[in-house]
Amino acid sequence: MTNLIQNLNQGLIVSCQAPVDSPMYESIVIAAMAKASVNNGAVGVRIDTPNHIKAVREKVQVPIIGLWKQVIAGSDVYITPQFHHAVAVSVAGADIIAIDATTRNRPGDEKLADIIARIHQELGKPVMADVDTMESAKAAVDAGADIVGTTLFGYTSATKHLTPPGWELLTQIVENLDVFVICEGGISSPQMARQALDLGANAVVVGTAITGIDLQVKAYTALCN
Repeated sequence: MTNLIQNLNQGLIVSCQAPVDSPMYESIVIAAMAKASVNNGAVGVRIDTPNHIKAVREKVQVPIIGLWKQVIAGSDVYITPQFHHAVAVSVAGADIIAIDATTRNRPGDEKLADIIARIHQELGKPVMADVDTMESAKAAVDAGADIVGTTLFGYTSATKHLTPPGWELLTQIVENLDVFVICEGGISSPQMARQALDLGANAVVVGTAITGIDLQVKAYTALCN
C-alpha cells in the first residue's frame, strides 16, 4: 500500500467526472479524459462509478482513486457511503477507495472505522478519507485512513459558508497529522496547485478546471451573454 501511495507523491491527480445528464458522462469519454491526463503527466486519476472505473482501468496503468456517489434517503453521506459500494469500486479496478469520512451519520448506521478496517482486510486496498474539517480528518486517521483529502471542505453543513480550496484546513492537517495529504477542491490553476504543494500537500486533485467542460462553458457563457 505504501509504494502505491508514494507513486502519487508531489504529483497531479485528475478527477475525470461529468454530470449524469451530460454527453461527457459516457464511459468511453471518461476513459479518454483519463488517458489524455496520464499522457500529459498525471500520476493518478479519480473516477466515479464502477462502470467508469472499469473503462478507465482498461486504458491506464496509474493508480485509480475510485468512488461511487450514491444518494441515499436519510443520510447526507454520498461518496462511497457503504461497504458494499466500496466492494463494487474495488472489483471494477480501483487501486484506492475514496470514502466520505465526515462525522455525519452513514446509511445503515455503518461506522467509519468498520468500513476502513473491512476495506483493508477484505479488499486489501488503501483508503482515501474525504473530509471537511480538522475534526473529521483526525477521526479518519484514528480510524486507519491511509490518505486524507480536503475534498468535502465547503460542501457540508459545517463548512458550507466557506469556499474551497481549504488552505487553512490543509495546513492544519499537514502540521498535526502523520498522514499522506491530498488537496482537493477549488484548485483552478497551476499556480494554485503549486501553492497546495508548497503548503505541504503530498499531491493535488484537480477536476472541474481540467475536465469540467459543462461547468466551464456555463461560466464563460454567463459572462459573455
